[in-house]
Amino acid sequence: MSPDHRNAYQHDYSKIRPESVFDGPSRLRKAGTILAVLQDHFLSGCRHLKLLDVGCSTGIIANFLAGYFHEVVGIDIDANAIWFARSTFRRPNLEFKLQDGLSLDFKEDALDLVVCAHVYEHVPDPDRLLSEIHRVLRPGGICYFAAGNRLAVREPHYGLPFLSYLPQEAANAYLRWSRRGSVYYEKHRTVWGLKRLVRRFTVVDYTHRLIQTPALFGFDYLLKAGTRRHRLAKFAVRHFYWLCPTYVWLLQKDAPPGRIPSRSTADSISA
Repeated sequence: MSPDHRNAYQHDYSKIRPESVFDGPSRLRKAGTILAVLQDHFLSGCRHLKLLDVGCSTGIIANFLAGYFHEVVGIDIDANAIWFARSTFRRPNLEFKLQDGLSLDFKEDALDLVVCAHVYEHVPDPDRLLSEIHRVLRPGGICYFAAGNRLAVREPHYGLPFLSYLPQEAANAYLRWSRRGSVYYEKHRTVWGLKRLVRRFTVVDYTHRLIQTPALFGFDYLLKAGTRRHRLAKFAVRHFYWLCPTYVWLLQKDAPPGRIPSRSTADSISA
């Protein structure tokens, strides 16, 4: 591995963070939200669509989605995770590949859908990742993009406050002091940085809708409607959007109007 950790991959992530990637119930809840958002967006249904799950890890989410899509391919650089996925999940329309998201082995305009959920902060070149996703999507194709925010107070991978705010060396020292790691690999961006990252796409923002109506998108495991926390979250997303811990966007590769119908109730934003 390169000594410059800022530009290095996190290899063997499933061995480093097994409590995360092998957590079936948590992964299935996330898969349910992904499916609910995509089903809400596509008026004509999803059964005929080919989907790529970038950073599929142990394959739990990809296997779930294979029950609703025509074909699902999951890719990851983690050999241990791909071995687990291949040996655990078998469907005729499901395939797992050991593959780098920065160099996708798909032809241009080959895919209807890409799922890229909380992956960008783990790769050494997120701009190239999004460029590759744009290349392999067909015109009008969609990328489900869930992205953490650098300005989130609690860093989601280590649970440490303000970790993602810090320069590299200070973040590494903070991890060592907390005994939760030695190198902070994740590189989160602010909402403005994320908008620059996805600038080649048209963005449909589902963040507001997930918070407004969490039960509709299977998001109520995190946010129960009508609670004090729910009321606070609705206020925060309306007035302090730049502080949201996570954004859920659908990224559309531009196509002539009418190629892929979608609901107009979601908010379109200019990237």
